[in-house]
Amino acid sequence: MNRSIDTQRRHVLSLAAAAPLMLGAAKVAHAVPTSETTAMTNPTPAPDSASTPKPLSFNPAKLKGLSERLIRSHWENNYAGSVKALAVTKKHLAEALAAPDMPPYLYNELKREHLLRTGSVVLHEYYFDNLGGSGQADAASRKALADAFGSFDAWETEFRRIGLGLGGGAGWVMLGFNTHLHRLENYWMADHAHGPAATLPILVMDMYEHSYQMDYGAAAAKYVDAFFQNIQWDEVARRLEAHRGAA
Repeated sequence: MNRSIDTQRRHVLSLAAAAPLMLGAAKVAHAVPTSETTAMTNPTPAPDSASTPKPLSFNPAKLKGLSERLIRSHWENNYAGSVKALAVTKKHLAEALAAPDMPPYLYNELKREHLLRTGSVVLHEYYFDNLGGSGQADAASRKALADAFGSFDAWETEFRRIGLGLGGGAGWVMLGFNTHLHRLENYWMADHAHGPAATLPILVMDMYEHSYQMDYGAAAAKYVDAFFQNIQWDEVARRLEAHRGAA
């Protein structure tokens, strides 16, 4: 577990511990709300379909170069952990929104955690869903990438290079379809919270140390090789087709 994720966890735990105290003080100050205030500050919560971790779409014991122990740890601790943290954060957001005296800067601390955890959940789901394949790109995907980058090899070279540049630290590599620019591009992403605007993920590679340290230590290049051996290109092709249709 790298320092960035550990810091974020300590941060959200401290917020979770403090939120009931802040909300309690706010409720005392407004013990008898008007009917208008009650209607505005007690919205009906929308159903949350993202409160349960999404199961792996492949058998983690059958990947090449990525151990079952690594994949299960990554799924259970990092991804499922973010799913649970997101649910807790959204609960505190609903309570905070109902407290008229909640200072905006404290509310925004919860919104910051909401942004981080949402990004972690979404990117991890794209990541796991594009694993479990043979690593052999289909003809349509190869052509789409060749058209966008000059050649399939040019795309792969850049994607790998971005990943190696993130080795030993934190971040993501994403091949995305930019719906505003109408083009496929590889993107460097420093964390869960910041990504390219108007861009739909096509292929996602996790470069946080938790995604490879258990198998490869600091040898990020070996992990990148293993990732490429397990890309589920059928899923990549499906995303390409769906995202182009949406654009």
